[in-house]
Amino acid sequence: MNVTVIGAGYVGLVTAACLADAGNEVMCLDLDAQRIESLGAGKLPIYEPGLEELIARTRKAGRLRFTTDAAFSVAHAELQLIAVGTPPSSDGGADLSQVLDVARAIARHMQGFKIVVNKSTVPVGTGERVANLIAQELRGRGLPAEGLFTVASNPEFLKEGAAIADFMRPERIIIGTEDGLVGEHARDVMRSLYEPFNRNHDRTLFMDVRSAEFTKYAANAMLATRISFMNELANLAGELGADIEQVRRGIGSDSRIGYGFLYAGTGYGGSCFPKDVRALMRTAADHGRRLRVLEAVEAVNEDQKKVLLEKITARFGEDLQGRLFAVWGLSFKPDTDDMREAPSRVVVRGLLERGAKLVMYDPVAIPEARRAFAQDLADQPALLDHMHYVDAPLEAATGADALVIITDWRAFKSPNFAALKAALKSPVIFDGRNLYEPSIRTQGFEYHAIGR
Repeated sequence: MNVTVIGAGYVGLVTAACLADAGNEVMCLDLDAQRIESLGAGKLPIYEPGLEELIARTRKAGRLRFTTDAAFSVAHAELQLIAVGTPPSSDGGADLSQVLDVARAIARHMQGFKIVVNKSTVPVGTGERVANLIAQELRGRGLPAEGLFTVASNPEFLKEGAAIADFMRPERIIIGTEDGLVGEHARDVMRSLYEPFNRNHDRTLFMDVRSAEFTKYAANAMLATRISFMNELANLAGELGADIEQVRRGIGSDSRIGYGFLYAGTGYGGSCFPKDVRALMRTAADHGRRLRVLEAVEAVNEDQKKVLLEKITARFGEDLQGRLFAVWGLSFKPDTDDMREAPSRVVVRGLLERGAKLVMYDPVAIPEARRAFAQDLADQPALLDHMHYVDAPLEAATGADALVIITDWRAFKSPNFAALKAALKSPVIFDGRNLYEPSIRTQGFEYHAIGR
């Protein structure tokens, strides 16, 4: 099947590469010429395990191509998948400008029937906005809009760090289509597209477009709620002398609850949960409603990003002049270089503003971290001189007053504790991800965790 994927960002690249790997002829369009040139040279704009190799393999096989030519990409396929960004707007809603620009481009260049599929995370009702805009553009070209296209919704459920596995072995495939013959045709085409990923049992759930759009936001809001709920309990557990890890195992064993997303830590970040929670609250506000649970979820998360900082200042005082801290982990989660809304950005700025110096290590996120911190500290550029990046965890720890763990990279989970203790100036650990058992205190460490 010929497929066009519009957008060479995170979702677009994963989608394009996985569909090409399944045998489809995929054209990936992006108007960023520098990005397309880099992709042509085999350089990816993001880090995702296995993606570079998958793109190289499918490009070599001739099933994945990149272009900046919109007319060429629209002509390539009946199926047009929109996978562009929907960043937060000033009012907390989703900025749909890129999605609507793509819709205009498709309408401007289409010569035959098109199935336009929103894979981008978009507010409920966006499918209708896209359909109305395409119809308007077609009428402007003197063409009848009726029957020339249909708009569908196919939200993505990809976890950064495990996106390829999520696409290849999905838990569910949500497809929203309109009624009528064109909707039935869209369902048939989408069913064929995902057939290679449905070999064992059919995971496809068909529904109307609005319900599909809402499902994406509802899923992310539920997961964010579980995280904030556990962080609230963890903070209380710390006051009560209980161990939140034991509590997690206790409640997670209940099949009605399960273990997923019940880990206490420094709060959620990334490109999805923060903006999607806010966008859903914005949608509710536009309809005269409040989502009070989600208001609390967001408030808890913002406070949770400061918990490590509060633990550090409780131990060393507000004035951290002359203190050196090792920081392990900068990306918002492991197996990604994504720094968007990462808790490390709150912790690092807070430490620097209190006079501390930092030596930091992350397996892949240092280039993105440099850009993020330069942006965060644009009003205090002198603080950038108090940050130093190194190539190994123990190198960061050498001579530090304490170790601060922010991201739970696998490489941090079983360090040589004897070597770590010897490297630190004082054996103090602030563990923002509960990587270790409190029993490491018997090895001479002063150990501060979340709710333990």
